[in-house]
Amino acid sequence: MTSPLEHRLSQYLALTFAERDALRWLERRERRFAAGEVVVREGEPLDLIYIVASGWLHGSVQLKNGGRQILRFYFVGDITTTFSIAWGSSAATLTAVSACTLFEMPRDALGRLFRDHPRLGALLYAVSASENVAMADRLTSIGRTDGMTRIATLLLDIRSRLRIADNLDGGMFELPLTQQDLGDAVGLTKTHVNRGLKALAETGLIERDGRVIRITDVEALSALVDFRDRHGHVAIDWLPPVGGRGDIDHSGPRVSEHM
Repeated sequence: MTSPLEHRLSQYLALTFAERDALRWLERRERRFAAGEVVVREGEPLDLIYIVASGWLHGSVQLKNGGRQILRFYFVGDITTTFSIAWGSSAATLTAVSACTLFEMPRDALGRLFRDHPRLGALLYAVSASENVAMADRLTSIGRTDGMTRIATLLLDIRSRLRIADNLDGGMFELPLTQQDLGDAVGLTKTHVNRGLKALAETGLIERDGRVIRITDVEALSALVDFRDRHGHVAIDWLPPVGGRGDIDHSGPRVSEHM
């Protein structure tokens, strides 16, 4: 059975048997959380890293006025709480959006992975860099664009992430987020989120049916809001050679198609 992290990284690179084994070794301790349950709170001591096996989560920070800013969402195959690895305490609150299953590992296990499998470490770094740029794009959207554009940018980013995590084909997906969640992610009140969703529906580029979102024309919506897909392609030509005993590079590199 393919592990979540193995599945995700193999979208960008043909992994060796030893690399696959190393990723599976990280996924030994399983924990389950109910929708709405907090995994770790901002400021709490933390020496663990979590890999998402199923479900959605988000990372958020508490604002001085009592509000909440959602920084990013996590999907199957994502490594969470890496934003806290430099301090030993959680820089954000990690919350389950839906019922989810996580694999729990000590953070020093990630250090051993980088040491024993430098190519995997470099790929994880590249993927993390792409996610940081995507988050910067979204924060730029929050500061510089109207509500409709902010929401569309978020939905396009989620759709792009799900293509990698769940092999999403097309523009239809379930969105287990409340209007409050959407507002906290894009800096809008629930009233303005509702207006933004209506404005998007009026373009004909997005349809809603309960929790199901359908982007009818991904390219047209991307052009309308100047969205750039940061997840569909990660450059691998700079990665170090296969390292670690037992590695056999049994096939050439594979890079997912950029959309």
